[in-house]
Amino acid sequence: MEEELVDILVATYNTNEKYLKKQIQSILKQTYINMNIYISDDCSTEPKVKEILKDFEKKDKRIKLFLQPQNLGYNKNFEFLLQQSTANYILFSDHDDVWYLDKVEKSLKKIKQENVDMVYCNCRQINENGIVLKENYFKYKNVPLINKKGKQAISRCAGIGCSQIITKDVKNKMLPFKKEVIAHDWLAAFIANEGKGISYIKEPLFDYRLHNTNVFGGRNLSQNIKRWKEKNGKKYKSFLEYRKDVINRAYDSGIKMCFKYSKNKENQEFCKKAEEYYKKLYEVKTLNISKLPKYFQILNGKNQGKKKIREIILFHFPLIAYMKFFIG
Repeated sequence: MEEELVDILVATYNTNEKYLKKQIQSILKQTYINMNIYISDDCSTEPKVKEILKDFEKKDKRIKLFLQPQNLGYNKNFEFLLQQSTANYILFSDHDDVWYLDKVEKSLKKIKQENVDMVYCNCRQINENGIVLKENYFKYKNVPLINKKGKQAISRCAGIGCSQIITKDVKNKMLPFKKEVIAHDWLAAFIANEGKGISYIKEPLFDYRLHNTNVFGGRNLSQNIKRWKEKNGKKYKSFLEYRKDVINRAYDSGIKMCFKYSKNKENQEFCKKAEEYYKKLYEVKTLNISKLPKYFQILNGKNQGKKKIREIILFHFPLIAYMKFFIG
């Protein structure tokens, strides 16, 4: 019997030549071979990128290359790729990671076995030179572990995009992107959660590369704080702006996006409650204990560990969090 067709979506932009070749080669070497590989280059200014991509397209008929005439931006580029996809199962790919040989095979097997709309897998984190920094990304980043359905798929991003496999039904509900879309992977997880649900694979199935040009990525708290202070200084006013920016980008904007896509009344009410909670947090300048129970209703869940402590301090005890900001 012929294997199920899957689509791999790869968004590229000014990728390091060495990283790009390794990633595409790792996809082409998969044990699962019945795939279309859609690559959309977002108007790279580095000429080598397009040369490499054209060369790969000539060598493997599974590759379908699109060269954007103007820069779309990260989210719009993935929206374009989703619009090209026709398969029943879709995997997102970064342009600089390294997939293990059985990533597609194991991801597809899991999503079919569990009969869910999305599966996300673990990974190792590597640096520019391929040296392993963290063996277990789930543990290191306290990635939420969702079995079937859970509120954390609304209030957090469940699984980075390059770890996900989704169904065609999720894709159809994602398109077209509304203006509130801040991240295709958070949106995919939310829609899957409202559908047949989500599952995960604890085993690492790829190496996730961290370097200075990551659009998003696995930087830790200290690295993010350092970046902010270099640009904005380390006074308390700067810290409060940092805190506001974190709440907006990593929490509040995601909730607003989920609300716009939700078809479930209970989830809509949850989004409203979370949005009101974040609105109150913006006003906190020193401490706020009265709203602390809301944190556990909205953001608490399986595998949060140290992240939970950091968030509670940042949200409700900003004076204490400032000490970390100042010396971090």
